[in-house]
Amino acid sequence: MTSGDSYAHLVGSVPLADAETVFRAAAAALGPHLRRIPDGETGERIRWIWFQRDMLWNHPDMEEDPDAGLFAVYQWDGVLLRETPYLRFKPSADPDAVRFPTGYAEAAAASYATYARLRDEGVIGPQTRFQVSLPTPMATGYMYVSPAARDAYLPAYERSLLAALDGILDAIPHDRLSIQWDVCQEVLLFEDYFSHRPANYKQQVFDELARLGGRVPEAVELGYHLCYGSPADEHLVMPQDMGVLVEMGNGLAAGLNRRLDFLHLPVPKDRADAAYFQPLQGLNLPEGAGVILGLIHYDDADGDAARSAAARAFLPVFGVASECGWGRTDPARVPGLLSSHRRAVEQLNRGD
Repeated sequence: MTSGDSYAHLVGSVPLADAETVFRAAAAALGPHLRRIPDGETGERIRWIWFQRDMLWNHPDMEEDPDAGLFAVYQWDGVLLRETPYLRFKPSADPDAVRFPTGYAEAAAASYATYARLRDEGVIGPQTRFQVSLPTPMATGYMYVSPAARDAYLPAYERSLLAALDGILDAIPHDRLSIQWDVCQEVLLFEDYFSHRPANYKQQVFDELARLGGRVPEAVELGYHLCYGSPADEHLVMPQDMGVLVEMGNGLAAGLNRRLDFLHLPVPKDRADAAYFQPLQGLNLPEGAGVILGLIHYDDADGDAARSAAARAFLPVFGVASECGWGRTDPARVPGLLSSHRRAVEQLNRGD
């Protein structure tokens, strides 16, 4: 981004009826302020990776692990959100031969056809790429698979996920495509959220993110969304400051063998203080990599402005977004959220 050049970014899920409704609403509200536009992850994808759990639960090579107990999902304030059983491979399964039908390629191809039609009609501007957001292997691996099966599961799911990526790359022109990797469970690993954390977890995370990014061709935009989770519109861990996010951003950027186009970092609603943003002074991204701050919160114009002002003391230019996707948000909030993004971008570009 150049000086004064802020823009709006939509993280992924939007709780509207279908991709066309999302495209039309986002383009009408944000138009020239959007560099890329997602399909809203509507339908079965609206709860991010929950539909992958359903796929795994019904997979012929997977079964419940009765020895692993239940995985309890707590949010930052100690509220128990749910308890779910873990899965593992059946004894008869060969993890090296298992393939998982993720559905991501099929969904992207269907939504791209709608995007292309709306772009031809002038609804979506020619400068706005089609954004596909994908989870990492650790997302399902840490949420749904038992610790005893995880080492075998992660490479198996990664192969299937990268096969889906290849399908997306085959179906969509590269100069119209933007790939965003959603990085949540890795952030939670850094914050010691899970009961089982490998001793070399940092290297595992950076290696994974480098592999995923390295499979995206140069002509395709590449970005990462770092996330603290929001299954009930609240973080699973409340960050102390941006220290972990900066460490992870530096680590993933250093491991890439290609260009990094954008990095999204969340900002909690009650953090308009300098202490939260100060670690940004240590952010070391390659030239041309844009930073997007997830500082937009629903119906909080004054707070959005305060968070933007606090961030600008440490990062003069950045894009704006919400902390996470909106899949579990009341659909009635969507117009207000879109308007908030536009207002924040216009204020930043005026220098307010």
